[in-house]
Amino acid sequence: MTTASRRTIPAGIAVLAAMGALFVTLPLVALLVRTPWSDLSGSLSRSGAWTALRVSLVVSLAAAALSVLLGVPLAFVLARSRVPGRALLRAVALLPLVLPPVVGGIALLAALGRSGMIGRLLAHAGIQLTFTTAGAVLATAFVSMPLVVLAAEAGLRAIPPGFEEAARASGASRLYTLRRVTLPMLRPQIVAGAVLAWARALGEFGATITFAGNLPGRTQTLPLAVFVAQQNDPGGAVATSLILVAVSIAVLVLMRKRLFAA
Repeated sequence: MTTASRRTIPAGIAVLAAMGALFVTLPLVALLVRTPWSDLSGSLSRSGAWTALRVSLVVSLAAAALSVLLGVPLAFVLARSRVPGRALLRAVALLPLVLPPVVGGIALLAALGRSGMIGRLLAHAGIQLTFTTAGAVLATAFVSMPLVVLAAEAGLRAIPPGFEEAARASGASRLYTLRRVTLPMLRPQIVAGAVLAWARALGEFGATITFAGNLPGRTQTLPLAVFVAQQNDPGGAVATSLILVAVSIAVLVLMRKRLFAA
């Protein structure tokens, strides 16, 4: 059997693949067609897109960093430890992936809102998270961190144990082995998880508006700006959506090697 024959795609799969490509491409083409190119700058200004873009970048980058800071250690526990209830812990850690975002926002309110379990203690200390940029970061990190956990745990399980055992046998400490062996081998998965978490945070809507509100210049991200513009300026909503599409495609193209390396 030749290489060419082994790589031949059956006709049924090719048809379904074409339908799948059309399914994801057609809405993007329609977005380009509906964009008010002749008044693009005015549409973006009226919708507050540039301010929302700044807020989105701040919130999504901070959320991605927080997701890595908390998600990678959690992945270590899930992949390497024998703590009781590990399966339940994994289910809870990945729950935001399937939980409706608005439910996540309500859960955050119950925990960190001014009258929440922890929020009331923070309020006594003069700390408020709701309707703040920090609150938007927490909301987006809540829904995006599972992507870091999944990527990092998969990477940890794929690392051959012999490398770490050889380092330990050579007299390296646990910390040195972690810094010089484990983390460098895990870097592609961490980067991939961080990029996916950033992309998820950039497009988050439900948890953000529920927990942090929709305050221009503070918590109004691009998806929220699109939602507001759609009510009275459909052209502005389309133009603002185009920014999200452009930024997302640019990042995915630039990071394609890192993502596929994972």
